[in-house]
Amino acid sequence: MKRVAFHTFGCKLNFAETGALAQQFQQHGYSIVNINDSADIVVINSCCVTHHAERECRQIIRRTRRSLPQAQIVVIGCYAQCFPDTLRTLPGVSLVLGNIEKFSILNYLENDSLRSAHQNVVSIDRSIIHPASSLGYKERTRVFIKVQEGCDYHCTYCIVPVARGNSRSVPKEIISQQVKDAVVQGYKEIVLTGVNVGDYGKPYGETLLSLLQTLVTIEGLERLRISSIEPNLLTDELLAFWFSEQKLCKHWHIPLQSGSNSILRQMGRRYTRELFEERVLTIKAHYPTAAIGVDVIVGFPGETESLFYETYQFIEQLPISYLHVFSYSNRPTTVASTFSQNVSTFSCSARSTKLHELSKNKKSSFIASFLGKTVTVLFETEISEGIYSGLTDEYIRVECKSSYNLKNTMKTVRVENVFEDHCSGLLIEHS
Repeated sequence: MKRVAFHTFGCKLNFAETGALAQQFQQHGYSIVNINDSADIVVINSCCVTHHAERECRQIIRRTRRSLPQAQIVVIGCYAQCFPDTLRTLPGVSLVLGNIEKFSILNYLENDSLRSAHQNVVSIDRSIIHPASSLGYKERTRVFIKVQEGCDYHCTYCIVPVARGNSRSVPKEIISQQVKDAVVQGYKEIVLTGVNVGDYGKPYGETLLSLLQTLVTIEGLERLRISSIEPNLLTDELLAFWFSEQKLCKHWHIPLQSGSNSILRQMGRRYTRELFEERVLTIKAHYPTAAIGVDVIVGFPGETESLFYETYQFIEQLPISYLHVFSYSNRPTTVASTFSQNVSTFSCSARSTKLHELSKNKKSSFIASFLGKTVTVLFETEISEGIYSGLTDEYIRVECKSSYNLKNTMKTVRVENVFEDHCSGLLIEHS
């Protein structure tokens, strides 16, 4: 039995696709192992959103070649799609597959007529969409299901439309069947993911709202989570359904990128800070304990100190729960790569540090607000003997002691201790 290991960079969409590929390998008699084990094949699902993501990918390739010199190294995903020639030159890389070709990875590995050393197979055609889910991958308690990929927005800093193509969606019937399959296998939570999930429905005359209305009727499904959604796509109708439907997690991850309207215009974003604030306040007014995560970019060309503090102060006064902070990364072929007024690395680092500190304070305050309350936890793993860890509807990590196995169970817990990034509590036995 051949052994294959996976290493995934980037977004939840990549993790859903890695899961789908792992299923292919398993169905063809391969054993899935950890990357530190003696694998015959190592598949690296790459990201190219930032220079940092690319650098990490190259580091893993070099590390794998040193530790597993006999293994075939295959690089797939967005870095492979956009910069195949760079990857092809790295010692140890035997195959580079683009975002369409990666779903035929076994053909390239097992078909003698297709197999050859150091080959690149990267198509410029990105009109196809392959369904994907992480069902059964790494024994997770939640399943990532791809509902959409590609993006029509073409923000000036973003290389994703080059890597993933235009927005397109998986048919609702396929998604519904994937959710049903996951429920039958005992999974409690489904995470819907894509590049621009809120744009779901093209060209089927569907919307994200109509998809959710169908999925929540699936018997046995307990939780449905949305990975991320653009603020301009959080319509009143969608929010009203989200508030009313118990199965939908009260957790929103909403990209902001900047709190300055002038920078948002330069980025090509499709909303203003006023719209973003209104959406956040609407959510908190209807569901005060809702978790709201926010993406923000520092160091975009032309971001002066005063414009950065405009963003800082805007975020500081918003009732959000945590931040994902990114330093601007100049991406080839993007409009922003031609902009002047670049921000120094030192300034980017200083601004990033300030926002990370703000995020830490926001998160600890949010978690502290649950002290003494009861929460429902989907337990994932035993972190030490008799101590289990899981996530609430609001994406708060909770630790709890139990004399019996809590893995993949939904239990009610009373929060008794709060910390910076998690809390602990007492299991309520009747749950």
